[in-house]
Amino acid sequence: MAKKGKGNRVQVILECTEQKASGVPGISRYITTKNKKNTTEKLELKKYNPYLRKVTVHREIK
Repeated sequence: MAKKGKGNRVQVILECTEQKASGVPGISRYITTKNKKNTTEKLELKKYNPYLRKVTVHREIK
């Protein structure tokens, strides 16, 4: 049988960095998972922002 232990994957929230600076109303957020053992620093991905209608950098919050 497979080992049952604490998982290394955690849910993280990604929030748009450009939207705060531009002053456009609304918040573009995505939820994803990451392996906290392999990726200890904050996650940063390019995702689509529907409010700005373009691909922007989304950074992990908290």
